[in-house]
Amino acid sequence: MIRQASILLLFTLAMTMACQQQLSVEQAAESITEQSLMEPIEVLSSDEFQGRSTGTIGEEKTVNYLTEKFEEMGLEGGMPDGSYTQDVPLIGQTTEQDAQVRITRNGSTVHEFDYYTDFMAWPSNLAENVSIEDAELVYVGYGIQAPEENWDDFKDTDVEGKILVVKNNDPNEDPGLFKGETRLYYGRYDYKYEKAREMGALGVLIVHTTPSAGYGWSVVANSWSRERFYLRGNEAMQNSPTEFNGWLTEEASTELFNSAGLDLEEQLQAAENRDFEPVAMNGLRLSLDLEASYRNKDAKNVLATIEGSDSDLKEQYMVFTAHHDHLGVTQPVEGDSINNGALDNAAGVSALLNMADAYKQIQGDLKRSVLFLVVGAEEVGLLGSSYWAEHPTVHPGNVTANINLDGMNVYGKTKDIVLVGYGRNSVSDVIEAEAEEEGRVVKPDPHPDRGYFYRSDHFPLAKKGIPAIFPNPGTEFVDKPEGYSATVDSLSDANYHSVNDEINEYWDLSGMVQNVRLYFEAGYEIINDTEMQSWQEGDEFQQARMEMIEAAPE
Repeated sequence: MIRQASILLLFTLAMTMACQQQLSVEQAAESITEQSLMEPIEVLSSDEFQGRSTGTIGEEKTVNYLTEKFEEMGLEGGMPDGSYTQDVPLIGQTTEQDAQVRITRNGSTVHEFDYYTDFMAWPSNLAENVSIEDAELVYVGYGIQAPEENWDDFKDTDVEGKILVVKNNDPNEDPGLFKGETRLYYGRYDYKYEKAREMGALGVLIVHTTPSAGYGWSVVANSWSRERFYLRGNEAMQNSPTEFNGWLTEEASTELFNSAGLDLEEQLQAAENRDFEPVAMNGLRLSLDLEASYRNKDAKNVLATIEGSDSDLKEQYMVFTAHHDHLGVTQPVEGDSINNGALDNAAGVSALLNMADAYKQIQGDLKRSVLFLVVGAEEVGLLGSSYWAEHPTVHPGNVTANINLDGMNVYGKTKDIVLVGYGRNSVSDVIEAEAEEEGRVVKPDPHPDRGYFYRSDHFPLAKKGIPAIFPNPGTEFVDKPEGYSATVDSLSDANYHSVNDEINEYWDLSGMVQNVRLYFEAGYEIINDTEMQSWQEGDEFQQARMEMIEAAPE
């Protein structure tokens, strides 16, 4: 009888512990509250942090704050030596703003375009001085070479030493080509500049239109007129035959094409055809002088880890990312010059911190380890995440998945959420299943033409094969007045990359609580899944995934 009683007692204790384990997961999720989310946002978006720009005292304050928070939570440093910070070696470039583009024909000036208002340009090979005199211009459509689509905009045309004029985006009229309206990497400006370098072009100007870019000219001008940063030691850039990269406004492009006897709209439309061939600009030539100064400056990534409890799986990691930097101090607007970056991305950092704290509370329940990677230099070209991807603290083949937190829902509860990258990998499936349990619906990116999948910190990790997803806020608001979604859209457009990105009277963090708890629970499922996450068959990152898993240390 005593033995039976002991067995019964042990069974009861085991069942109790099991229940407590399940409850602890729920309680950990419930620890994520409006108050716990608001606190880091208020700190990081305060004027004291001066907009958290790369290479400034604001970044230093941010890194110190994050390190202290992780230490308070009891998380270990994510670097091999146990420290919390990874130096990201950068070189900063500042281009003088008094430059002009001069367009001539037969030695006579046809146009003079002004820096900032008509064009943006900067040395693409880290030169201090660029001097181009009477270089030939050629329009190359989208400037794409894609063998898998049987697409070549260059058609064996020799563009070495010439200035390329390039259409933004990628072909989108035929749903059977380039995934239709979904922007691929071919449509990103990075690709245009890389292709120009590969083809030996002297320079490249991308024709900007708001529909093709997904943002207005002010975003281009404000982003590229600031100090720009590059990873130090980039030999390909330093040895590049391309001397400058740039953008040209739609208005200036129209004038340029008209002077060549061409209609801009007709030429942009012609680029939609696979049979497009490069178009010479009828004797027009470009002259441009640029001066730039440089400084070396390290940005910093902040890393913290929670070790998994399973002896077989703890060497594998789930990675959560968020960028801690913003635009810093810029030209005053009505007396305000600090870009506080409350939504972009103090909110995402707060979400990551809250999830880290919640996971730490249930560390014993986590089979895999978790890496919280708070990257710097996102706003200057995803450089912090790119550096980690090239110098990872965890081999990419041992990373099961990445959820990237960049901008959150700060305007109230919604029935839906948006996943940028919806349907591309199994991470998307896990989040969708968790949402369905809550009676919510997951939707794909409503603006696939804007290429958001290639515009945040999950992208460098995806290029290394890591199944990554980028959650975005939904639009079907609950208990809000009619037209509220349009109001949110208007606020978001007005505040994006401006001094207006601050906490305001419209903020309602109930929706952020709802979403962060959802990502926490989905992450919990991924951390404890017996299988690693994967890309869908045929995805552009599937091959890299297989190669990385093959190369991963056991």
